[in-house]
Amino acid sequence: MFPAPRFLIGMCLVLGACTPPGASTGGKLSKFQIVQTAPVDAAAGTCWGNRVSPAVIETVDREILVQPAQVSSDGRIQQPAIYRKESRQEIVQERREVWTQIVCVTAFTDDFVASLQRALAARGFYKGPASGLMDNRTRTAIRKLQSEDGFEEAVLTLATARKLGLIAVERTQ
Repeated sequence: MFPAPRFLIGMCLVLGACTPPGASTGGKLSKFQIVQTAPVDAAAGTCWGNRVSPAVIETVDREILVQPAQVSSDGRIQQPAIYRKESRQEIVQERREVWTQIVCVTAFTDDFVASLQRALAARGFYKGPASGLMDNRTRTAIRKLQSEDGFEEAVLTLATARKLGLIAVERTQ
């Protein structure tokens, strides 16, 4: 028995609403995913995203020695070595999964987003009103700021939020 169409439509709406603010890529393809799981050593109540870089496989050509050179007793080469070419696929870079701690969805209140917009504007990354709405202009500004640190995503990382003074920095003891 198939579920009722209203149930399926409802599930699509619920799943569609699961994308947190800042998760949109603003038209740019992204391999970064906001996930429900976290790294093994993550503290409870923290939010994470990850990027999986696939393994890089290349065709490598090698020469394999089939028969060594025949050398006479006086050191002259009687017959040169014989090699054959062999091509094979090799992993040149292993698959990697990189975890990044992000600001949780619950933190994205209108006041928080307005403060984020003001902080981005003060650093010259955002031009517009502090509306409190997570729009494409705000996501683009986040991406530009974070790209300086090598993280080119529109998802606000915890490190960037701390750098902007929006979230308290953890104390070291």
